[in-house]
Amino acid sequence: MTIYTARRPSRVLGVDPGLTRCGLGVVEGVPGRPPTLVATGVVRTGADEDIAVRLLAIEAEIERWLDEYRPDTVAVERVFAQHNVRTVMGTAQAGTVAIVCAARRGLPVAMHTPSEVKAAVTGSGRADKDQVTLMVMRLLRLTDRPKPADAADALALAICHLWRAPALNARRGGQASRADQEPQPRETRSAPQAPSRGGAPARGQRGRDSPVLGEGTGGTAPGGDTAIGDTA
Repeated sequence: MTIYTARRPSRVLGVDPGLTRCGLGVVEGVPGRPPTLVATGVVRTGADEDIAVRLLAIEAEIERWLDEYRPDTVAVERVFAQHNVRTVMGTAQAGTVAIVCAARRGLPVAMHTPSEVKAAVTGSGRADKDQVTLMVMRLLRLTDRPKPADAADALALAICHLWRAPALNARRGGQASRADQEPQPRETRSAPQAPSRGGAPARGQRGRDSPVLGEGTGGTAPGGDTAIGDTA
């Protein structure tokens, strides 16, 4: 008789980083099954506020969510290149705040690209936002669209990690196992050479007053080329 052990449901906080709107979404479940919605929302900051004040507001709200919903993992969207550098910087800064909040509590952090999220939720890495939102509604059995779109994106991030976590953990475990099995290089020792006749240093040995090219002596290599390490 085969005994199946039920998996404990895992809770994931998804963070769709942004300065003006930072999407937050918490889901709970096990891989391969439709998850359950726990909470969703958005942190808003004013574009005319100082950057330090905006980041502090995002940190305070994420800390509140971590206290209230106690996720097992935090999933953050990985920043990718855009034409608008200012937007990229703001996204990266908000994402870093979420990572620091999780690390402060010892929570694992996962990074997923938009294509990975789309592929996990819809089956296509080229899906548009509307398709992602519709699949999030279907999976979480929602009757209304999560608003704004940042909230839906945060839920999609959480679902993506919930479903991809076993494959990611297995991949890390396989890499660690291969690294442990790799043979370590042996240490080789060269036999000492006897000094040559006439008291001159043997090849490979330095005399007490003999300079070495490349050690800042300003010496010249054969052929007149400046030696490596010359300051000239």
